[in-house]
Amino acid sequence: MGRVTLERPWIEFDLGAEMRVLSWAVNRPGLVTARRILWREVRNSDLPPGLDVREWFAAELFARSGEDAVAFLTSRDVRRYCEATAEVEGICAHAVATVGLSNAERVGSRIDYSSRNWGTINVAVHLTHGLTHAGLIEAMSIAVQARTAAVMEAGITLPAGAATGTGTDCVAVAAPAGANPYAGLHTATGEAIGKAVYQAVRIGALEWKSTNRRAADA
Repeated sequence: MGRVTLERPWIEFDLGAEMRVLSWAVNRPGLVTARRILWREVRNSDLPPGLDVREWFAAELFARSGEDAVAFLTSRDVRRYCEATAEVEGICAHAVATVGLSNAERVGSRIDYSSRNWGTINVAVHLTHGLTHAGLIEAMSIAVQARTAAVMEAGITLPAGAATGTGTDCVAVAAPAGANPYAGLHTATGEAIGKAVYQAVRIGALEWKSTNRRAADA
C-alpha cells in the first residue's frame, strides 16, 4: 500500500513503485508513469488575479523537487486529509482525499462563484492489482462514482438539488500495468475502489459540513 506524508502545505502519497497514473491533475495530467502524487495547499493570496497558475505551480514543484509527481492544488487545509483502505478478494485499494465543498455544484447546472472562495475535492486511489489501459479508465469511472455518491449523501442542498461534487474536483487512479481489462461494479477491483474512495470522501465531506454548517445550509 502507499504511504502518506504530511508536510504542510504539502501532502505526498508515495505509491511505493513507478506505476501508471490516470488523472486530469494540474501537473502531469493524462496517462503518465509516476511514483508519487502531491497536494499543494493554497490560499487566495497565493493566486492573485492575473497569475499564471501553471507557471507558479511549476516553480513550487521545482523548489520541492516534485516535477515528476502528479500534483493537485487544494484550498482545503491539508491537515484535514482523509484516507481509507479496502481489500476484496486479495485486491487492495488505498484512497486519500482532501474534501472542500465551498464551490459545490450539481451536475448539469452551474452557480456563479466568482465573488466567493473556492474549494475542491481531490482524490487519489492506489491499486495493488494490475490493469490494462481500458481497465484503468473503468477504474476511474468507479472512483468518480464513489466520490459522487459520498457527496450526495452528505446532503449539500443547492438550488438545482443535491450537490454531486464541486466545480474543481480532480481524481487520480494509480495501478501497476497488468492484463486485467475490467474494473466495473461487478468486479473485486471495482468493489475495492468504490469502498475506499467512498469512505475517504464521505469522512471528508461530513467533516467539512460539520465545520461549515452555515455554508452547507445556504
